[in-house]
Amino acid sequence: MSQPHPEPVPPAVKAQILATEHWGLLAVRSQTWSEVMGRITSQLMFTSASLLFLALAGQAMSYSSTFRLLAILLGLTLLVAGTLTSFRVHNASQEDYMFIKGMNRLRAAYIDLDPSLAPYFITGLHDDEAGIGQTYDMGVRRRSASQVLASSAMFIVVVNTLVAAGVTAFVLWPQGGAPTAVGAFVVGAAHFTTWIWLGYRSWQVNIDPAHVRFPTPGG
Repeated sequence: MSQPHPEPVPPAVKAQILATEHWGLLAVRSQTWSEVMGRITSQLMFTSASLLFLALAGQAMSYSSTFRLLAILLGLTLLVAGTLTSFRVHNASQEDYMFIKGMNRLRAAYIDLDPSLAPYFITGLHDDEAGIGQTYDMGVRRRSASQVLASSAMFIVVVNTLVAAGVTAFVLWPQGGAPTAVGAFVVGAAHFTTWIWLGYRSWQVNIDPAHVRFPTPGG
């Protein structure tokens, strides 16, 4: 006995289902970045307080070996906390790309329901790199370098790089000026390069064409 064909879902119901998913993604995205901004703010407050403490301690201890040991331990604590924050920002950035990808797909579904809505969207309708870039840019094209340099991930990486270089400088302090400066620069550069490489690898995963369902026409 043949099964009866289900009745087609009315467009209004489809739109409601899509809107529910859309609001769900927006809520999770907002919650994610609220948590991340809180983590970054806490890290910066911790760093600022530590620098102030070291400035006062240096005056009281006359920059002795005890002060040097204290600075190294405090710097390592800052670096560990900052690294954990960097990992969270790194993961959140990748999650954010997927949130945008999902919302672009939903907008594509809205257009399928009513093509006349297309002129009213300034955000992207496609889930490839070009479409997601349109959503991030909000219709105003920006250079990729500007987007990367202005990101929260880059900001926390720079702060952690300075901390790593500072800790190295305190460790090498007895070696004298030139070795200390060179060592701090090398460690800072290695730290910065490592995190940029990790970010690049994540970006390559994000833009993998195998995960694109609605490519930009002519892209």
